[in-house]
Amino acid sequence: MTEPHVWRARSADLPPFAAALGDGGFLIDRWLRQRKDQGVLFFAWLGPRPAGSVYLWLEEAEEPPIRRHLPGVALLTHLQVHPELRNHGVGAALVDAVEEHLIGLGHDRVALAVRTDNPAAARLYDRLGYEDWGHGMVTCYAQVNLRDGGVLEVPERCCVLVKDLGVVTPAPRGEPRAIGASSRY
Repeated sequence: MTEPHVWRARSADLPPFAAALGDGGFLIDRWLRQRKDQGVLFFAWLGPRPAGSVYLWLEEAEEPPIRRHLPGVALLTHLQVHPELRNHGVGAALVDAVEEHLIGLGHDRVALAVRTDNPAAARLYDRLGYEDWGHGMVTCYAQVNLRDGGVLEVPERCCVLVKDLGVVTPAPRGEPRAIGASSRY
């Protein structure tokens, strides 16, 4: 099978991804946030098929514990892959695109929250180098769009995972730095 292709969402992508993945209201909301530079919505294609999406949240976290322990750290949110196209590298390609984008912006860490009842996603993130943040579980709130146009916030128990992106920080002038040394914390 062909490799996934991932890019920053364009307005023309919204209809096919809303049809393939559902939750068009969510995708439109994230597209509008992207236009305000609050984050970036990425779409993945697998051949001619819309395969998945992920949103890179660049605002402060909504959850107080995440905001307190990870100030300024971008969040990988709402990764979804079409059920028929799972296990074809789509999720990993989306995560990789987010990480590359963050490195390009100069970020050295990324975080995410994964529901405790989603072991498949937890395995993916573990394979990709994400580790527990060490501050316990967090209650996150998923927004579910109702048919009447309303939005229901549903609490979800989540594990928070972080990844050091290994961005090399330049040494201050006059201080030698070993070749290949990084600024990992």
